[in-house]
Amino acid sequence: MPHFFSNKRLIVLLVSIILLVALIGYSMSDRRSLTWSEQFMKDSVGWVQQVFKQPALYVAGFFENVNELRNVYEENRVLKAHLDQYVQIAVEVNVLRRQNENLKDALDIKESLYDYNLTPALVIHRSPDRWNEYIGINKGQQDGIERDMAVITSKGLVGKVMHVSQFTATVQLLRDGDRTNRISAMVDAEDVEVFGFIEGFDEQSGALMLKKVEADAQIEEGQTIVTSGLGGVFPTGLLIGKVVRVEADEYGLTKNAYVEPSASFNNLDYVMIIKRTAPTFDLSVLEEEEEG
Repeated sequence: MPHFFSNKRLIVLLVSIILLVALIGYSMSDRRSLTWSEQFMKDSVGWVQQVFKQPALYVAGFFENVNELRNVYEENRVLKAHLDQYVQIAVEVNVLRRQNENLKDALDIKESLYDYNLTPALVIHRSPDRWNEYIGINKGQQDGIERDMAVITSKGLVGKVMHVSQFTATVQLLRDGDRTNRISAMVDAEDVEVFGFIEGFDEQSGALMLKKVEADAQIEEGQTIVTSGLGGVFPTGLLIGKVVRVEADEYGLTKNAYVEPSASFNNLDYVMIIKRTAPTFDLSVLEEEEEG
C-alpha cells in the first residue's frame, strides 16, 4: 500500500481521469446557459473560424460563378417570361399590405404575430460528427440574439438558436432528433385549421415529421406547412415545407404527416435570425401561480 501511494505518476493520472469524467458529465448536462469560460472558448474558436471562412467562401464562390455563367442566358430568358406575372403579384401584395395596415389602425392593433425583425449571420462552423444537427454563426448576445429564436434561409425555416455567447451562437437544425426540438406548426390554408408539431426527422425519406395532428383533420399531400406562432417565440407564417404523405399514428388517435423541407440543410453559408416583435407569454407567471 505505501508503495502504491509513493507512485506519484499513477496518482496524478487517476486524479486527471476523475476530473476529465466530471467535466464531460457537466458539459453534457441540459443547461439553459453557457459558463463564461465556455462562452470565451466558443467566441475565440468562432473568431478564428470566421477568419478562415471568408476567404474560403470567396474562392468557392469564384468557381461557382464561373460554372453558373453557362446557364445565365437560359435563366434570364425564363425570368423575363415570368416578369409580368411577378409585377402583378407585387402590386397585389402592396395592396394587401396597405389594407392590412388600415385595418390594424382602425382596430388600434399595434402588434401582430406576423411582425418580426431579421438579423443576417454567417455560418462559421459545422461539426462533421453532428453535420445534420448543429451549425455555428457569427452573431451573439451583443447582436441581440437570444435562445430559441428562429433561424431561416431565403427558402424557409432551418432551425432555432440553441446556445448563445457574446459574439457567436449555436443553431439547432430541424433535423436534430432531440426530443425537445419541437416547433408549433399549421397548414397554410384559408378554409381549414390544422395544427401540429414539427418534431423528428425521417432519415429514409428525408422528411420532417408533423405530429399530434387530430385524427379527423383535413390534411392532404401538397399542402404547405408554416409556423403557427402559438409556441411563444416564432412568428406566424414562416415556411417549413410541403406535405408529401399522411398516415395515422401507431395508436390511430392522431395523424402524422411527412413534410418535405423547403430549405436545404446541406449547403448553409448564410442564414437569418428572426426576432418576433409581438410580446411573448411569460411562463414564469404560471410557475408562480402553481407554487402559490
